[in-house]
Amino acid sequence: MKTIVTGGAGFLGSHLCDLLLSKGHQVICIDNMVTGSERNIEHISSDRFTCLKNDVTKPIYFGDRIDYIFHLASPASPVDYLDLPIQTLKVGALGTYNMLGLAKEQGARFMLASTSEVYGDPLVNPQPEEYWGNVNSIGPRGVYDEAKRYAEAITMAYHRYHGLDTRIVRIFNTYGPRMRLNDGRVVPNFIGQALRGEDLTVYGDGSQTRSFCYVSDEVDGIYRLMMSDYTLPVNIGNPEEHTILEFAKIITRMTGSSSGIVFKELPVDDPKQRRPDIEKARKLLGWEPKVGLGDGLRETVGYFQKIPGKSQGKSHP
Repeated sequence: MKTIVTGGAGFLGSHLCDLLLSKGHQVICIDNMVTGSERNIEHISSDRFTCLKNDVTKPIYFGDRIDYIFHLASPASPVDYLDLPIQTLKVGALGTYNMLGLAKEQGARFMLASTSEVYGDPLVNPQPEEYWGNVNSIGPRGVYDEAKRYAEAITMAYHRYHGLDTRIVRIFNTYGPRMRLNDGRVVPNFIGQALRGEDLTVYGDGSQTRSFCYVSDEVDGIYRLMMSDYTLPVNIGNPEEHTILEFAKIITRMTGSSSGIVFKELPVDDPKQRRPDIEKARKLLGWEPKVGLGDGLRETVGYFQKIPGKSQGKSHP
């Protein structure tokens, strides 16, 4: 089985490459390293693994047959897509178009890595796949939200018009080793601040909620969906919901930090709730998360403790 993973040197992509290799796939990682890192894949020594430094917004051709394409390439944290708005839109549109074209040419099964952000600031909780969302298309976060919504639309167009074998996974907040400490998402942001003894930054009053899925559970769900025969979107995430303020207190306890908490203004269009309805994943894939928050955070904190300097960049929730 020859499999492409775009964005394969990113946090989630690199873990997916590991899983695919463990299941016997020949893996071609494609990444332009704008938000990915060679450090995430340097541990891979398999002769079944190849990394190509390439930009999927430009056409890519393969002479050999490709069986599966996992399209994960995209900036995925607010820090990245607010800094790279045009690139985010291009990879969602042109990148998805190019990889769908490659899948059509090769007869490959294609998976789009979509996101819970297609639901925007949801008016229902938890969010089922049938919910159409509440998205501000012209707000600062719209570059990511709408890039993924467009990517879903063109994926379904290729499925219906060309008969392409496609899958769509809607990924909810995921955490674990290989996240960038300064990528601005809540888990590395809080852990980095706690390890440095700084006050934890909570936006708004901290009552907004998130649900956190450990990376091994996430990639297992992604793989199961690809190998299923279901073609409509499926949520993969952990339905256990925590307020941001509660989560900040969990991190300070777990790290043994004496850090306090400071409150800052909530960013524009920051969702008040984020929690997946995973009944489809349970019924169709036999999947649900197994790793508890405590176990997952211990692994993640341990990873960040080994990072020299524990430097911190800009942060967003």
